[in-house]
Amino acid sequence: MKAPKKKPEQPVESEWPMRLNKYLAKDGVATRRRADELIARGQVRVNGVVATLGDKVTESDTVEVVGKASPKKFLYFAYHKPVGVITHSPQLGEDDIKLRITKKGASASEMSDVFPIGRLDKDSSGLIILTNDGRITDRLLSPRYEHDKEYRVRTLEPLRQSFKKTMEAGVNIEGYTTAPCTVHKTGPKSFTITLTEGKKHQIRRMVAALHNQVVELKRTRILNIRLEDLKPGTWRPITGSELAAFLSEIGMKD
Repeated sequence: MKAPKKKPEQPVESEWPMRLNKYLAKDGVATRRRADELIARGQVRVNGVVATLGDKVTESDTVEVVGKASPKKFLYFAYHKPVGVITHSPQLGEDDIKLRITKKGASASEMSDVFPIGRLDKDSSGLIILTNDGRITDRLLSPRYEHDKEYRVRTLEPLRQSFKKTMEAGVNIEGYTTAPCTVHKTGPKSFTITLTEGKKHQIRRMVAALHNQVVELKRTRILNIRLEDLKPGTWRPITGSELAAFLSEIGMKD
């Protein structure tokens, strides 16, 4: 049996120069939207010069926030996105996560700056992390970090005998071969899959490439954060040792 071909390593692009609002978000000063407000009010200086919206900075630049408020309290939540709810940018008549949690009675003060990290398509459900900590966005979503995400999947047709082996080795989806993953069959038409990447509609496209169709897809875990018995449309705070382990896994401290 031939060993699977290794994908050529892609050069890692430098993130510098970086937009100033992104820099402030990664530094934990504010979300990008709040950072833009600080910049517009003239409260941000780069190398002693008042910054303007759209400015970029390099690693050697000195960034100062004038009149900076007390340290921001970072919040983290595990949210169970129901089927039919949009993660980002809803169209007319659609519910997104922010609107849904407001309808559920979330306090404006607690959730005003909270946003979802990553996406789940409209027809999928499961775990989404909500936070006001812009620092974790790149660390959690960038493919170079290869963080585990686990999904439970049900298909229209029975799984073929070769399904597990083929999926785990990597599947060609429209010219791209997916990275190795872990698959466990849980029934004639169901399986769990753990990925370290997240291409658009990846699992649905992988299953379609193997001549089947996904009829139910739920994300059950991101790193050490598990969905467990969280009901659709509800959320719980991530705190204590669970939060400490999560931040440690993405290379940050509480």
